[in-house]
Amino acid sequence: MKNSSNSRAAFLRSCALAALGLLCSCSLAQEAPPTTPLNTYVLAAIKAMPGGKGYDASQATVDRLAASVTVRGSRFRADLDQAAASFCSGATYIVFLRTLDLLQTKGHLQLSEAALARYANLGVKDGEEIFGRWNANGPGTAKLFAELNCGSNFTSYEKALPGDFMKIWWTDEIGGRERGHLVVYLGTEGKKIRYWSSNIPAGYGEATVAKSKIKRVLFSRLERHDRLEKATSLSPKNTFLADMLTKPFTWEQVVRECRITK
Repeated sequence: MKNSSNSRAAFLRSCALAALGLLCSCSLAQEAPPTTPLNTYVLAAIKAMPGGKGYDASQATVDRLAASVTVRGSRFRADLDQAAASFCSGATYIVFLRTLDLLQTKGHLQLSEAALARYANLGVKDGEEIFGRWNANGPGTAKLFAELNCGSNFTSYEKALPGDFMKIWWTDEIGGRERGHLVVYLGTEGKKIRYWSSNIPAGYGEATVAKSKIKRVLFSRLERHDRLEKATSLSPKNTFLADMLTKPFTWEQVVRECRITK
């Protein structure tokens, strides 16, 4: 009887400690929801990024960035001194990886070795693996989020929040002939928007642009950290994004593919 009472007391104490967050298993840590919006982690990742270093979107720069990203234990490492100059999709992808790192450090995410390897593989062509989706023309980030079902894609400035990933189109072209910019949205100041990215010519840093210069925008908000492990089940190549390199696309096609709302 005494042993039974002790066991019950120990069980109740364990429940109380678990409720207080003082006792947990790895599976609980993986599923524990963050107490702040995921955008908070994106903004924290930006603060840890360097400034400047110059802008260069050449294949040599892409290759240096790919070589600089590794996995050590359960953490991503990016030697940005080795990578030197940067480009917009590469800069925002490093912010994305550092966001995942912060979520893992806080116990909200526990990616498998297979998932870590796929996220860290930057030596790919447009549309391939994870980075190739992110790095593609058109709605690369939005399509990735739609495939992972890890967030929402929308076009409204009124819904936008600091920490949303944002694709900007400077012209009406989508795909092979487009001119665009991939950034992290920081806010609206009157008729201008403020964002962080790798920008011409300085590289890493904040910038502002008049809304009147923007033809189209697409926001992607990370909302479901528990879906990020799904990276292991994505196809090695997304043909829709791979074709963005050479073919033109319509906005209607983008909306269907990426489940975009206003």
